[in-house]
Amino acid sequence: MTTAPSLGKPSLPAQVKQAREALLTLLRDQDAQAAAWVEEQRRARTGKPSVVVVGETNRGKSSLVNALLATPGLSPVDAEVATATYLVFEHSEEWLAQACYPGQLAPVGFPMDELVRWVSAAHDLPEGQLPPRYVEVSGPVPLLERISVVDTPGVGGLDSAHGELAMEAAASATALLFVVDASAPFTSTELQFLSRMADRVETVVFALSKIDQFRGWREVLDADRALLAEHAPRFAEAVFHPVSARMFEMAAKAPSEQAAAMLREKSGVAELQGALQELLVGRSAMLAEANTLRALSSALAEQHARLNAERRALSSGEAEAEHLRARRDQLTAERRSSTRGWQLKLRGEVQRTRVEVGHEVSRRMRDAQSYFRQRIDAASRDELATLPQQVDMALQTISQQISGLLAHRLNHVTDVALAELFSAEELDIIRAQFARAGGPPVVLRPPDKRPPTAEDKLLVFMGVSGGAGAAKLAAAPLAGFALFNPVVLPATIVIGLGAGWWMARTRRHAADKQHTKQWLVESIADARSTLDQLVAEQLIEAEQQLSLALDDALSRRIEAIEAELKDVDKTIKMDAQERAKTLSAVTKRIKEISDGRDRAEAFLTRIRALRDRPRADDGAGAGNRSGIR
Repeated sequence: MTTAPSLGKPSLPAQVKQAREALLTLLRDQDAQAAAWVEEQRRARTGKPSVVVVGETNRGKSSLVNALLATPGLSPVDAEVATATYLVFEHSEEWLAQACYPGQLAPVGFPMDELVRWVSAAHDLPEGQLPPRYVEVSGPVPLLERISVVDTPGVGGLDSAHGELAMEAAASATALLFVVDASAPFTSTELQFLSRMADRVETVVFALSKIDQFRGWREVLDADRALLAEHAPRFAEAVFHPVSARMFEMAAKAPSEQAAAMLREKSGVAELQGALQELLVGRSAMLAEANTLRALSSALAEQHARLNAERRALSSGEAEAEHLRARRDQLTAERRSSTRGWQLKLRGEVQRTRVEVGHEVSRRMRDAQSYFRQRIDAASRDELATLPQQVDMALQTISQQISGLLAHRLNHVTDVALAELFSAEELDIIRAQFARAGGPPVVLRPPDKRPPTAEDKLLVFMGVSGGAGAAKLAAAPLAGFALFNPVVLPATIVIGLGAGWWMARTRRHAADKQHTKQWLVESIADARSTLDQLVAEQLIEAEQQLSLALDDALSRRIEAIEAELKDVDKTIKMDAQERAKTLSAVTKRIKEISDGRDRAEAFLTRIRALRDRPRADDGAGAGNRSGIR
């Protein structure tokens, strides 16, 4: 006799899948076009997850990247190649490399053997070329078919501008791979970085490198755990992956396959590869499901609003028709008005945004200048030589933060203007209409190119949907953020400030502290002036585009009211029995749609909780084995 297997509770991914299919069926019965749009969104959002590798200098970061990609020498590991340039690794059938820029400049392809010239501060760029924001390298690496890997810059340490830039990059990735080595326990700067990062970075995997070089690595690991428990308790139970990139590389030169297999196993690299894939691919799948649920919630909200209007028409008849006519006339008047109401509100909110963002630019630039003046006072001659790269990274970070603030404020402006125009029920319909429009209704114009001069290699570009290298890293996570914070009129703005290194000034600046301070003041003043100008230009453009988009929303709502009036006329002509029967069916449908939307929102809440505090038993990934905390 065969014993039936025990049936446990389905995992969260299985429950989400079942709910998604049931809700799609419900929506398809109500509105086939809306269901088709949701399915289209689901197919389109298949972005590959990314892992950002970060750590203090000389921790074996790039060597570990090369081992993970099973390609020795791919990412330059020489101490002199420290740079402010990201290396982004992707998959392709053959090896390709290209220098990438924010804004309007097209990528520049180059031979793989010239990679060090593009990413090293110790080498000159090919003649006539500008320093890139990041370099993309793609090749036939199996791991890269499933995940993207990003090697962060090596200038400075986690207590410098490098730390802030590393944190920005990590917050925009699916996961962070934090590399420490076995020579000694965590430094104070590493612990401070982790403590600051705890509330900003979702998923962290730890790698303890160089275990072949230090026999006491287990004692160091125990000390690391104790320090985490004291200074960064969120990561106290995280799983560490002891690894040796050198041992993995030696496997390629082993005298036999048996010896090679033993070295690869002892290196720990293969186990780390598997953990990263299990963790990242699982999380990416849940993110895609959450995107679909958000689209479903939006579509169901639209149907709920339409069905409510139909129920009112069936219940009220001529009274509902009169209400709709009054609302139509009111919105028509609002659309024609150019001196009051929503346009004045929109203009006032944009002006407020200009002031707030301007103050934030000033504050961050002052803080950067004060910080680097202190660094200059305490710097040695060698430290002065690396300071320009650190200034560049700090300005990159500031520009990205200002970009995020500007986009957030513009979305707030839009919400305020919409709330001035439409009721909550009408907004459900408007949101769904804009979501299905095929793209953001607000498209901001990039400024004209600014050609570089021999005296000043500070380049400033405005990207409409990318820039500053971080856009490459941020694709999947940004989609995840939008998911839990839906916006009606998303204005996506990224300001790329600086192309890296500030070549003309950097190469020739004297190792003199007073001279360097003067250089710092002039450089930050230039950057602040240009950033202020770009923000002002984009806000002017944003106000025009938002005004057009809101006018379009008014037109759509007026057209929808006209259609509702026709439906009301039909219901008025129904006899009492037919009207009662139809009203009963509509009321039942409203409850089904409402319950369906509540179900979608409930699963989104659970996924959000999983995102904020992943647990092994949620079925989304490798859990403790992969070091999620």
